[in-house]
Amino acid sequence: MEKFMHWLSESFAPRMQQIANLPWIAALSSAMQKVIPFILTGSLIFLYNVLRSYLQFLPNLGVIADYSFGMLGLVTAYMLTHQAMEKLNRTAYQINAALTAVSVFIIFIKPTLDSNGVFSVEFARFGPTGIMVGLIAGIFVTLVFDLFGKLNFMKESNAPDFVVVWLNNIIPMVLILGIAGLLTFNFGVDIFQVIVGIFTPIQSFGQTLPGFLLLCFIPTFLYSMGISTWLWGAVSTPIFLAGIAANIEAVKQGLPPLNISTSETVYTAALITMGGVGATLGLNILMLRSKSRDLRTIGRITIVPSIFNINEPIMFSAPVVMNPMLMLPMWINGITGPLVVWIVMRLGWLNIPQQMIQVGQIPSPFSTFMITQDWRSFIVYPFLFIMYFITWYPFFKVYENQRVEQERAEDQLEEQSAVI
Repeated sequence: MEKFMHWLSESFAPRMQQIANLPWIAALSSAMQKVIPFILTGSLIFLYNVLRSYLQFLPNLGVIADYSFGMLGLVTAYMLTHQAMEKLNRTAYQINAALTAVSVFIIFIKPTLDSNGVFSVEFARFGPTGIMVGLIAGIFVTLVFDLFGKLNFMKESNAPDFVVVWLNNIIPMVLILGIAGLLTFNFGVDIFQVIVGIFTPIQSFGQTLPGFLLLCFIPTFLYSMGISTWLWGAVSTPIFLAGIAANIEAVKQGLPPLNISTSETVYTAALITMGGVGATLGLNILMLRSKSRDLRTIGRITIVPSIFNINEPIMFSAPVVMNPMLMLPMWINGITGPLVVWIVMRLGWLNIPQQMIQVGQIPSPFSTFMITQDWRSFIVYPFLFIMYFITWYPFFKVYENQRVEQERAEDQLEEQSAVI
């Protein structure tokens, strides 16, 4: 175990941090963070619709969700390009490149323009279904602008600066839009369908039990080493969004939702992330009555955030991060919790989420019932809490004894210093 922990702290974690700092990875992670306000705006409307289902006199605000959450593909194209240009130190191109990515995205979703000038396209292509298309559009535009930036075109020219700036934007824009337009309108390639088809196996795997377990365990594993889960969000977010979008559409058609791998299942329902990633609420409860004065104090300070599923305070103050005695139960929870949730949902013992609500800081089990709309959540929740609590208990007691001995030694040292 000691050798394993040494490898994690001295080799694996630093390398993962290096990967996270790579311009393309950092841009992708940052872009996923910056689209969250659009996701949350849509979430608020879905939350409002839960209330509206009981109070039907309330107005329909679905248009807000349509033009926030429903525009995720378009927004992603802009955000990824904007962030990539910044991370690649191409800030001179940042705005124009991002706007070009928006144009490319619109071309990729293959709109039609009739003789009367009426522009039409399937609206769903703008939303979460098109998030992969937005990513590819952003990557394509970024690559061309970055390559053109390396050419230093007209760097030694005597032309006025504004002319140089114009040409350095116009030339890559013509090239990018020309390629996208030729493929789509001249050769009749439905790039949207091609991209979705390429990524469908990845999204399909994410909706299997092994895929679901990986989507839950990997961020837990990374977080236990202090590596932000936002890094993994670049991978999981498109899968989760496609999953909940499909569930919403299925319910509209009178069909049952089938996708368990959604942010609502993993985060908002707070069954898997009870107290935060790694299900640390049970640990926090144990700390409240700890024999160690330090752990007891930390437990009291961090309990309120834990109730709202925010566990950064306890992760770094207990600490859980890079603490082998507490990392292991966290990893166990990152597997057993998702496994139980998958089983109860697949067997029909708990409803699969069918509304997009990603306001994750709602205390459970209220959030659990709100997401599942199922009274059985009040049975599943305490069962999982007891399971997590039992997992934490033996590891915590060993760690607690270590801390008590350490505090006792410190007290004796202080007493000896006082005598001297």
